[in-house]
Amino acid sequence: MHYFTFAEKDTTLYEASSSLNAGLDEILEIRKDVSVDGESVSVSRVLLKFDLGYISSSIVSGNITNPKFYLNLFDANSTNLATSQSLYAYPVSGSWIMGDGRSYDNPITTEGCSWKFVNGATGGTLWPGTISSSGGQWTEGEGYVASHSIGYKTSDVRMDVTNVVNRWLEGAVPNDGFLVKRSGSVGNLNSGSDEGNSSRLGTLSFFSTDTHTKYPPTLETVWDDSQWSEGSLSPLTSANLEDMVIYMKGLRPEYKEKSKVKFRLVGRERFPEKTFSTTPSNLTVKYLPSGSSYYSIKDAETHDVIVPFGTGSKLSCDGTGNYFNLWLDGYQPERYYTLEFRVQSGSGVDQTNQFFDEGFTFKVSQ
Repeated sequence: MHYFTFAEKDTTLYEASSSLNAGLDEILEIRKDVSVDGESVSVSRVLLKFDLGYISSSIVSGNITNPKFYLNLFDANSTNLATSQSLYAYPVSGSWIMGDGRSYDNPITTEGCSWKFVNGATGGTLWPGTISSSGGQWTEGEGYVASHSIGYKTSDVRMDVTNVVNRWLEGAVPNDGFLVKRSGSVGNLNSGSDEGNSSRLGTLSFFSTDTHTKYPPTLETVWDDSQWSEGSLSPLTSANLEDMVIYMKGLRPEYKEKSKVKFRLVGRERFPEKTFSTTPSNLTVKYLPSGSSYYSIKDAETHDVIVPFGTGSKLSCDGTGNYFNLWLDGYQPERYYTLEFRVQSGSGVDQTNQFFDEGFTFKVSQ
């Protein structure tokens, strides 16, 4: 399954305006501004925090097993990007106040965290520690960093942050959120430091939790929740798979955003063989191949892939047929979603994939 948690708070820290709070900005920025002569560099970094309470309790109860975690940031018209670069995410050391400022406030808002202060200019608490004198404080070392490579054509981020989240879940460090930045520390003018050298890398812009779009940051939890027990059902054979149809059983037009739903589907031959039986052959339920049948979910309007085919989207089976579960509180409400399916058969050079897009659509309502 893929479960999405929305950020509870986020902000950008700007070195060039070290007391500025931007807690309510709709855009998060990772900037790098280089002077004409290359002697002066100023950067910005991003803070985000996600509540892990529900995920933690679900792991303890066994509802989530062996999960992977991904930080999703969605491009908001990044500019002047270099051909390639990398972003890094670290666990923040210490709590911080998001604040209610915006980068374009005049005069600037100084209450809430900034490059210089944890809690605002009035509180006056500086970021502690020795990794950097300002611009946030974070924990480094093995298991405390995640990275993601970005090209100039696409700057959406899906960063594997499993190691960092596991450190929080284990209690190794408190969950005070992620600090996302380029490599190095400001003032470290060497060719190996993206923040410190004079290379022009452009501005990475991402939608924040205050965006009015459908692209706020999310923490994506992925695990294999599939279960398999076909009971007395018969399988669809390889020959069947080459010419079959899939239909949904009891698909409703809409579901409430906090609901947990079991979706059922049936695969059958497009042209069943004629047999002598008291049960019509088109009502006979057969199961799809175990471990190689998947679902995918797309936004019906934008066609963005929400749930890709993969380990976290395997179909399950019980004595009444195939199914899969969704926890809809991680989906954007008041939007429509479409379901697609993929069935693999064979292996190696003989492997084939059948895709099924029959227009199955549902709405998540408030």
